[in-house]
Amino acid sequence: MVLQRRYPLLELRRTFNRLYRPGFAFHTAITPANGAGEREWSIPLDIVQEEDRYVVRASLPGIAPENIEVSVDHGVLTIKGRTDVDAGSDSEDQRKDGNYVVRERRTGSFIRSLRLPDTVDADQAEPNYDNGVLTITLPKLESKKAKHLTVTVGKAPEERKK
Repeated sequence: MVLQRRYPLLELRRTFNRLYRPGFAFHTAITPANGAGEREWSIPLDIVQEEDRYVVRASLPGIAPENIEVSVDHGVLTIKGRTDVDAGSDSEDQRKDGNYVVRERRTGSFIRSLRLPDTVDADQAEPNYDNGVLTITLPKLESKKAKHLTVTVGKAPEERKK
């Protein structure tokens, strides 16, 4: 057995810096869906900022569309889901007590929450599920979009009025 020295404060700082990068508008939280009974697991997300919208993509392979819930409440986007029971097993006892050599597929339920930036128009959010990928399109509010201004050459506006 090899002993390794751990630096808990350094690990905490790295985790904090990774989650709360300056300028990053989305704050994420991962919580277990039904308490301590099930293992907590996370779904991988990609968040892309485009000129007029944000696009959130979540990998949800093997989850039936009817087992996915998407909601937006008070500026928080929540994705809930539950994987189906192993398709190949006949009973729940067999699934729990099987002699697995490797078991990497996750089962159970999850909740993933994202705090949305103020620029998102949550009423116009559109979720779409295709080939194991949930895509949620979140348009930006018209009043909050960046405006491109044209630079004029010549006298300042106050001087032109005189």
